[in-house]
Amino acid sequence: MQAVIFDMDGVIFDSENLVIKCWKVVAEKYGIKDVEAACRECLGVNSVETKERFLKKYGEEFPYDEYKSEMSALYHETVLNGGLDLKPGIVELLTFLKEHKYGLAVASSTRKAVVESQLKNAGVLKFFDEIICGDMVKKSKPEPDIYLTAAEKIRVDPTRCYAIEDSYNGIRSAYRAGMQVIMVPDLLPPTEETKEKCCIICNSLLDVIRFLERTDSIE
Repeated sequence: MQAVIFDMDGVIFDSENLVIKCWKVVAEKYGIKDVEAACRECLGVNSVETKERFLKKYGEEFPYDEYKSEMSALYHETVLNGGLDLKPGIVELLTFLKEHKYGLAVASSTRKAVVESQLKNAGVLKFFDEIICGDMVKKSKPEPDIYLTAAEKIRVDPTRCYAIEDSYNGIRSAYRAGMQVIMVPDLLPPTEETKEKCCIICNSLLDVIRFLERTDSIE
């Protein structure tokens, strides 16, 4: 195996929890029901698909753009005040992978400007060779486009790549791209489907290091 491709939200950052918290604030203000369930249905998909799913759930007249703008402002205010945390073990894992000469990329459904800004502010952008984002491909996860593009950019065959994911749609995307998928659960628990599609389910990012040490004969 030659490369590791990371999802960002829920894998590198504890951002999915923060998004849900911000949506709950907006939902309470405007009386939006079951917004956490709506958010969970959108894990791993891009902004276009997220809007479509919200409109499907709440109706075409739902003022999604207005509410999303308010949620985003609250989210970014929280981030600027230091409210976005790196996931435990991510720096150790990235350091380990660089030391052992893996190619590294991000395949995130989030917009590129946001991804690069957050990675840079957290001091981890330097680890990655390529950043592929939701606004750079035509089809969102669970389609394989974003992972295939990431593999192409780092010039590694998809079958020689690990993908680290936490969402069902992300796992489906990486699996369809032909990658070996490692699930590190965040908000969503493993299912029978994810167990079938993943080569391993790790409880933490530090467990990924231990898995690679065993599987790739790294000492």
